[in-house]
Amino acid sequence: MPALRNACLLIALVAVAGGCSSTTPKYLRAPSLAAPEPAPQDSRNAYLELIERMQQQGAWYASLAHVDAFRQRYGDPPALRLLQADALRETGQADAAIALYRELSSGPQAAAAAHGLGLIAARRDDDAGSEQALAQATQLQPLNTSYLGDLGYARLRAGRFEQAREPLAKALELSPGNAKATANLALWAVLRGDTATAERLAQQANLNEETRNSIQQQAAQIRARLQQRHAAAAASAAATVTPPPAPATATATATATATASSNTTGSTRLAAEPRRDARDARDPQRLPPSMLERFSASDRPNGNTP
Repeated sequence: MPALRNACLLIALVAVAGGCSSTTPKYLRAPSLAAPEPAPQDSRNAYLELIERMQQQGAWYASLAHVDAFRQRYGDPPALRLLQADALRETGQADAAIALYRELSSGPQAAAAAHGLGLIAARRDDDAGSEQALAQATQLQPLNTSYLGDLGYARLRAGRFEQAREPLAKALELSPGNAKATANLALWAVLRGDTATAERLAQQANLNEETRNSIQQQAAQIRARLQQRHAAAAASAAATVTPPPAPATATATATATATASSNTTGSTRLAAEPRRDARDARDPQRLPPSMLERFSASDRPNGNTP
């Protein structure tokens, strides 16, 4: 009987507890499946990354629109201005991009700004300006394989093949197997006439036929560009050393003038000589001494003359 009484008491306690739990307010909420709202700084960084991904996909104009939207929400940090400068460069607004790059040349984006300036100079066929800016970018970020590759390529376009080797080799060794770095070094080998090295590099990187054809096309374009520059320089030097021939009309005029002047001088001298002789005949003092003696001898009175 005591066991039965204890069991009834336990059932009663459970019932009371159940009743209490059913009447107690529920303060706990079910867990939410939604992600927590990011902090403002996280939202800002995520937005910048979104704009950068858009540019990597080639949506340059759309990225400019998002640059404006970002500026309205979060301000105008240097990272945003760099993205804007890159978009301006790729949409044909080079002058506006240059102005932004120069504003960023002394901050944390200095290397990227120098790289952008180098790309603009290369598109304007400014070999010296392009190399200077790209070299500065590699000095600020010596491990950036993209900057190294662009510097080497700029030197190839300028005909500086030996100077292009170092940055191109650095880019490939820092990023083994990178298709772009391999193609750039293979292009260097083709331009130097080392087809064996170019083929070995292409095989090691397993470059496809399209990439290999592109290397040959770029090599032909660079050679043609260098030939045109050399021809223009030779023509300019020849024009500086050898003066252009005088026009035929000017030469004929000068010859006629000289001839007329010579004839006039000769005629004047020939016309004057008879007048001088006539004057000298009337003026014995201007005659030669022998003639003076002769005239004076004939003028003296003869002893036989009365």
